[in-house]
Amino acid sequence: MDMSSLMAISPLDGRYQDKIPILRDIFSEYGLIKYRVMIEIRWLELLANAHLPEMSKLSVPAKKLLNSIIDNFSPLDALQIKQIEATINHDVKAVEYFLKERIASHQELKAMSEFIHFGCTSEDINNLAYALMLKNTREQCLLPALSELTTVLKKCAHDYASISMLARTHGQPATPTTLGKEFANVIARLQRQIDQLSHAPILGKLNGASGNYNALVIAYPNIDWQQQSQTLLTQLNLTWNPYTTQIEPHDSMAEFFAILVRINTILMDFNRNIWGYIALHYFKQIPISNEVGSSTMPHKINPIDFENSEGNLGIANALLEHMIVKLPISRWQRDLSDSTVLRNIGVAIGHSILAFYATLKGIKKLEPNHTLIDAELNQHWEVLGEAIQTVMRRYKLEQSYEKLKVFMRGHAIDQATLQQFIMQLSLPEFEKKRLLALTPQQYIGYAEELAKKV
Repeated sequence: MDMSSLMAISPLDGRYQDKIPILRDIFSEYGLIKYRVMIEIRWLELLANAHLPEMSKLSVPAKKLLNSIIDNFSPLDALQIKQIEATINHDVKAVEYFLKERIASHQELKAMSEFIHFGCTSEDINNLAYALMLKNTREQCLLPALSELTTVLKKCAHDYASISMLARTHGQPATPTTLGKEFANVIARLQRQIDQLSHAPILGKLNGASGNYNALVIAYPNIDWQQQSQTLLTQLNLTWNPYTTQIEPHDSMAEFFAILVRINTILMDFNRNIWGYIALHYFKQIPISNEVGSSTMPHKINPIDFENSEGNLGIANALLEHMIVKLPISRWQRDLSDSTVLRNIGVAIGHSILAFYATLKGIKKLEPNHTLIDAELNQHWEVLGEAIQTVMRRYKLEQSYEKLKVFMRGHAIDQATLQQFIMQLSLPEFEKKRLLALTPQQYIGYAEELAKKV
């Protein structure tokens, strides 16, 4: 860790800065400026193709220069823009001035320099920048991390499919399941949300100061600016929003974040459950030789990865939930209260991704404690009461549930006691034989099959 990381206020830029380096290129101030530069250039290129009398199509050298500004954009370029901003006190206008400087020596581009940021308001550029940031982090960060996590979870579901275990409802012994099926439940929940996240549309707009293309229409009334705007959004692989005020209303962002909150909540639930199973010794944690579990108790291996994940998921969801309720609200046609909130998207996503990898790290250290899991099942033969009373009801034995309730509640039940009860039942002999042979380990329904299919 270097000194700047050591002095960082945010743990994302300090303690965890080496875990999410990819987010810097997307969500840093440099990243935001880079996306603004790209959008300004793409808009200029679109105008050059829009048959405006004062513009001609770009030559190959002109296109090459513009693309090189995007492709070679560096932190030093961003710093130059920040220096311009310090003088004029406007971040997006600073990008316009930077680009005008960059093309000043190219005669063809210099002749159309006044068409940089033409007919735009700052929010036209900003909303598209944030939309692309969200789109790219989905493709480059969120979905790959979730794919890696679900792959490991699936392996656990398949490997543990046949490990019968005692279930607990309300914390009490209940109908058995399998360890693999418990993992399969999580995977099924996650897959549904990941599919929604993958297909969630990300909206954008370019339509001027009040959302009506006023400046563009007054300058060129014969151009279909709605079509031009839609074309730009299509080229950026975003969804065009035709109805906005000065700002794109952020509804699609709120929808995106709501999906991410649900993913995080599912994983928080998983982390807490695994933490509990470690406490019950259902899982052993594979020791790492050079790691210390406790500063005073040498024997300890703490479930720190699941705890770390839970904490990061909580921070992420707190931010995301604020964004969900805040971002779709704007006074009249525009207020600036969304600006600071938008700058924290990367923080929320950063804590989410940290959590994904912490959970993944924790899972890789787990090893099922077969002996204990099986022994605990053998201590709870009462969980077969459900099976017995259900078969009794099939054969219309009166008071089936009530008889088992009187027999079992408050009494210690073992295999012999249960078999004595079964023997006195008025059931067909083959059914008695089937119930007498039944063990808690076998009473798992389709759990194994379901776990293997996920």
